[in-house]
Amino acid sequence: MNTWFEHLRGYFPAREMKKESHMEGLFEDKSGEYKLDKSDQHTMVYFEKPDYVFIDYVLIDSSARGSGLGSRLIHKMKKKGKLVLAEVDPISENDPASAKRVRFYENNGFQKAPSISYVRQHPQTEERSEMDIFYWAPEPVSEEFVLEKMRDAYEEVHAYESERHYGKKPQTAEEVLRVLENAEKPR
Repeated sequence: MNTWFEHLRGYFPAREMKKESHMEGLFEDKSGEYKLDKSDQHTMVYFEKPDYVFIDYVLIDSSARGSGLGSRLIHKMKKKGKLVLAEVDPISENDPASAKRVRFYENNGFQKAPSISYVRQHPQTEERSEMDIFYWAPEPVSEEFVLEKMRDAYEEVHAYESERHYGKKPQTAEEVLRVLENAEKPR
């Protein structure tokens, strides 16, 4: 098992983790798009297309938290000059660190897409995972554009060869990512 994968698995809940074989397949088959940026102090996995970047995982080692390393990594993604997407756990009383993660993205210029619902059942654990979609763009974009790119990222990354890695068909992007009818629109 790769050290970087062990670090991710030790931090992220099982309902958010891919199998190592799934990630290795992505690195191999989508080598120009699915990328690993790592050091002794961080692991970041992201998927890059011509018009967006999807941050799949970002983990800063506990010894480096608060040093600005996470913000520097996000700045590196923003310098690409395209939409940057992230799935972020909603703030929860059961997870005090959730508010810190949301603040991290907000402090780095990201905004929540309030009209986009993300609810997924993990293909292996079958746990339900609900996430908020946060994004940064160099110029204003519509939430419809954000939704379109998140659906693409879901199909390209999360659903990639699901049957081979998990033995079942993945949920469709339309089942996982939906527009909330009564969502409060940003001002």
